[in-house]
Formats: sequence, structure tokens, C-alpha cells
Amino acid sequence: MAKLRITWVKSDIGYAQDQRRTLRALGFRRLGQVIERESSPSLLGMVTKIRHFVKVEVIDNETK
Repeated sequence: MAKLRITWVKSDIGYAQDQRRTLRALGFRRLGQVIERESSPSLLGMVTKIRHFVKVEVIDNETK
């Protein structure tokens, strides 16, 4: 599966509580934070719900 790099770029002040909870459920704690997660249907649904708050990039499988 592909990995997603998700960056929180817009404040959640003034938006619905369920959208704010979705940001927290993804693991975001502060504006500008970046998280990386494995792509899954549930994750994509959450990202779709808060697409106006975040920037999403697909990460190729990197070898370390």
C-alpha cells in the first residue's frame, strides 16, 4: 500500500466539532504538523472529510 504524507495547513477555528475531532483522530496536535500514514479506506474517508484543512502527498515506497 502507498503511504500518505498529510500536512495540516489551515486552522480549524470556526469549523464544525466533528471536523476538529477528525483532525485529532488522525493524530494532529498543532498547525503545520506533518504525519505519515499507510493508505486505507478509512484514512482516505477521514482525509476527504477534512480536505480543506490539509495537504496530501503520496510517498513512494522508499528503501532505507
